[in-house]
Amino acid sequence: MGRIIVIGAGAAGLMAAIHAAAAGAGVLLIEKMPSPGRKILITGKGRCNFTNNCEIGDFLRFFANNGAFLNSALRTFDNQDVIDFFASHGVPSRVERGGRLFPESDKARDIVDALVKAARQAGVRIVTDQPVRSICVEKGKVTGVLTESGRLDASAVILATGGLSYPGTGSTGDGYRMAKELGHTVTPLRPALVPLETQEAWVKELQGLSLKNVEGVVKVDGKKQDSEFGEMLFTHFGLSGPIVLSLSQAISQALPQNPPPRVTVELNLKPALTPEVLDKRLQRDFAEFTRKQFKNSLGELLPLKLIPVIIRLSGIAPDKPVHQITREERTRLVELLQGLRLTVTKTRPIAEAVVTAGGVAVKEINPKTMQSRLVEGLFIAGEILDVDGYTGGFNLQAAFSTGMVAGTAAARFLQSKDA
Repeated sequence: MGRIIVIGAGAAGLMAAIHAAAAGAGVLLIEKMPSPGRKILITGKGRCNFTNNCEIGDFLRFFANNGAFLNSALRTFDNQDVIDFFASHGVPSRVERGGRLFPESDKARDIVDALVKAARQAGVRIVTDQPVRSICVEKGKVTGVLTESGRLDASAVILATGGLSYPGTGSTGDGYRMAKELGHTVTPLRPALVPLETQEAWVKELQGLSLKNVEGVVKVDGKKQDSEFGEMLFTHFGLSGPIVLSLSQAISQALPQNPPPRVTVELNLKPALTPEVLDKRLQRDFAEFTRKQFKNSLGELLPLKLIPVIIRLSGIAPDKPVHQITREERTRLVELLQGLRLTVTKTRPIAEAVVTAGGVAVKEINPKTMQSRLVEGLFIAGEILDVDGYTGGFNLQAAFSTGMVAGTAAARFLQSKDA
C-alpha cells in the first residue's frame, strides 16, 4: 500500500490521520507550526467546546452555509462518536448550556494531547515546522507534496490546513492557494463568528460588561434577518460574545452588498417580559423609590455600568424625581430597554474570526468520501471547505467528521489501487 500525506495537524487533519492509519495505511502528518493542534488550544477560551449534544438530525440547521453537504459525514461519525472517542482516550466530558460539550478538566490541551497520542499509537508519523508549498499532480493524479525541504511521494493527500482565522495558529490560507492551483474553486472568503464594530460612541463606556439572557436581533435595512438569545459582551469597538458571534454570519453576508445596507443589532435587555409587564415592573420600582431621582432608581433593574447610558439615551432628565416621570417617558424607556439599537459599521478582521466562511466549493467534493471530483487521490476536510456553522461546538464536529471520513476513504482508495 502507498502512503497518505495529511497536510495540517488541526482537528480535521489529526482525525483524518488517526483513521487512515487505523485502516492500515502508512500516514505522514505534516504541520508547518512547531506543534500540532494550535487552534484547538484557543477554542472555547482555552476550554475547547468540541461538539454539541443536540440530535444529529438537528445538526444541519446550525450551519449557515452548505450544511446539507455534511449530512453523510455527520451520520458516519456523529457527535456521540466524538464524545466516545475522547472518553476512550482519557478525556471525559460534560454538557453545558446550549448542549455544548467540554472536557471535564476544562483544558483544551487534553483534547490536543488525546488526538496526538491516538495518532502516534495508530502509527502516524508527525512532522512539525515543515511548510508545504504545493501538491504534486501528474495526469490528474496525486503523486506527492513539495515542502520547503524537498519532495515527498504519496499516493493520496488529505488537505486539512484550516481557514484564515487566527493566523498565529498557522491558519494563513495556504490550503486555499494549493486547492486553486489544482483547479478547485474557492468561494469568497469572509469572517464568520466574528465580533462587530459599531457606530455608537457610548459602547466604549460599557467595555467589559457582559450581559446574560438577552436577545439580539439583526435587521438589514429595517428587516429582521436573524435573532439569538444568550450571552453577549460590550467591547471598546462594539460587540462580542456568543450571541453576537452567531449573529455575525448574517451580518458578514449583508455588509459587502453595494450599496451597503443599514445593518443594526437591537438588544432586548429584558426578553422574558412583555412590554406591559416591564412597564408594571418600572411602576413598582418607581413607587418604591418615589423620593429618588431617576438616575438612582434603576439599580435593581440594570447593571450599574449600563445605567448612565440608558438614562442618557432615554432622554429623561437624570435628576427628575421618579414620581414625576410621565407615562410617555416610561413607554419610551420600555422601548429602549427592549430595543437598544446599535449600528454595525463592519465586522472585525478575518484574523479575529473564530471561523472562516467561504472556501473550497463543496460541489467539487464527494460528500461521502471528501475526495476531490477534479484530482484523483486528493481529499479535502475541515474548515478549508465552504461550510461554516454557528458557535456551540458545531464547527469542530464538522472538522472531526469530515476528517474521519477523509482518512477512512483515503485508506480505502489506496487499498483499491493495490487490489
